Amino acid sequence: MSSLKFFYSRLRTEEKQLFKAAEKLGIPFEFIDVRSLVWPDVDISPGDVAVGRVVSQTQNQAICQLLESKGVRTVNPSSVVALCGDKVATAAALDNAGIPQPPYRVAFSPDEAILASEQLGYPVVFKPPVGSWGRLLAKMNDRDAVEALVEHKSYMGPQHQVFFIQKYIEKDGWDLRATVIGGKPVTAIRRCSEHWITNTARGARAEGFPLDSILINILKKVHGAIGGDVLAVDLFQTRDGWLLNEVNGQPEFRSSIETTGVDLPELIVNHAWSLVSRD
Repeated sequence: MSSLKFFYSRLRTEEKQLFKAAEKLGIPFEFIDVRSLVWPDVDISPGDVAVGRVVSQTQNQAICQLLESKGVRTVNPSSVVALCGDKVATAAALDNAGIPQPPYRVAFSPDEAILASEQLGYPVVFKPPVGSWGRLLAKMNDRDAVEALVEHKSYMGPQHQVFFIQKYIEKDGWDLRATVIGGKPVTAIRRCSEHWITNTARGARAEGFPLDSILINILKKVHGAIGGDVLAVDLFQTRDGWLLNEVNGQPEFRSSIETTGVDLPELIVNHAWSLVSRD
């Protein structure tokens, strides 16, 4: 009999909520801690659906790729995990789909990173191509600061030698986090903070935000460009409309439940179960 398999590395609030949702819905499931796993010793069949909830982006992508090699459908697919986990790739996909985002540059040497920052105009934000929770973001207000930063980055290894630089967008102390499940926008919250980084993982306050037709259309376009089963989309509101900041393919979602009342774990579990082969 087919079932849902949840792969995790740490039982956070979200993983516990998914466990309870599957139990409540009477769906056969199993939670598998990847820290005790050695491939290919995994009890799984091609008819199962695997939900990747591993904290590490690299580990999550790896387990999804291995499972797909055995014909298992993963949520999200490994290609989506890879795309969302790389800010450069995400920006390119959004550009290709014509979705507005903050002006950005990608440079491959310290000198060109400095020049790109000058072209964008200060302040600018340097982001590591791979990373989450607002870690290693740096808001640069002038050339002196950029020169110091790029010198440090140039000695931090290959991952930091691709410079992703975004024009800083003034957002009046908040941004928007929207959730898309199975291609359908289901929730949006404002993340408010006195700090310029508004991640809830960094202490931002969350409150519900209505999904109107404009937002829904943008979010559907994002899903068309990125794909995937569960996406968290971060946006800035400006005088000229919404700008898409980032797309997360492995989101934490407890703040969205608390502020909107929408049962996201149940929606995720139901969507994953709809993908299970009935053959």
